[in-house]
Amino acid sequence: MNAIEISHLTKNYGKARGITDVSFTVEEGEIFGFIGPNGAGKSTLIRTLLSLIYPTSGSAKIFGKDCLKHAPEIKKQIGYLPSEVFYYDNMKVIDLLKYSASFYKKDCSKRIKELAEIMNLDLTKKIDDLSLGNKKKVGIVQGLLHEPKLIILDEPTSGLDPLMQQKFFDLLKEENQKGATILFSSHILTEVQRLCNRVAIIKEGRLVAVEKISTLQETNYKKFKVETKTALGASYFQLDGVTKLEVHGSTVSFLFKGNINTVLQQLAQIELVNLWIEEPDLEEIFLHYYETEA
Repeated sequence: MNAIEISHLTKNYGKARGITDVSFTVEEGEIFGFIGPNGAGKSTLIRTLLSLIYPTSGSAKIFGKDCLKHAPEIKKQIGYLPSEVFYYDNMKVIDLLKYSASFYKKDCSKRIKELAEIMNLDLTKKIDDLSLGNKKKVGIVQGLLHEPKLIILDEPTSGLDPLMQQKFFDLLKEENQKGATILFSSHILTEVQRLCNRVAIIKEGRLVAVEKISTLQETNYKKFKVETKTALGASYFQLDGVTKLEVHGSTVSFLFKGNINTVLQQLAQIELVNLWIEEPDLEEIFLHYYETEA
């Protein structure tokens, strides 16, 4: 069964950008990445999924139920962390979390304490006295305290230091192992690379591609760096499948997509000082997708 089914979803804001004809599915139990630069339409899609805003056309289902028709019922099964969190300043953290927990017909007090301990969050402090990072931690605990079946995260790591980011990722992996499905929206590609099984790439409100992370990293591209004994011109490496070609004296680097033997046959004809073949990071692949689409 799919946890999320999005079909031809469109949200128009007049001349301002929304989303246009977006379709993809998220399988139950997977960690699904949703990436694109700021302003690409990620938050618009998430708010439409949560029925915080209404689509212009198209539809979305969560656990087989229409997001608009069954919104109150669906929301009980969702944990949501928005990109920016805003709270009542005068409340203590524990009071805010208890208030949040009161919307679910279950005792969440034990889970609140567990999550606060993992995230190193002081429950006795007033919201007003918290740093940006600690307010984000409140949002994380608030989103997970009722042990939701679907966790939707919109730019979740902004404000968290690297150590806390790692704890947060470990926590998400645990929730996923317990059966939770996760939709992880980010413009930071290394985060998506570390966590997700598949990824949807969005640009200017339109879906560019949906790929397995393993396909993006391993099957499609290799990153070459070649150091030659004598400097060669760029034309020597202009083969089918070569992109991002850069020449700095006797050092040449490029991305390659295709049969790797083509490059190796070309390299066999020259005297090499050194050769590096690596998996490109997602950022390089992502930029290539954008350029191809453009």
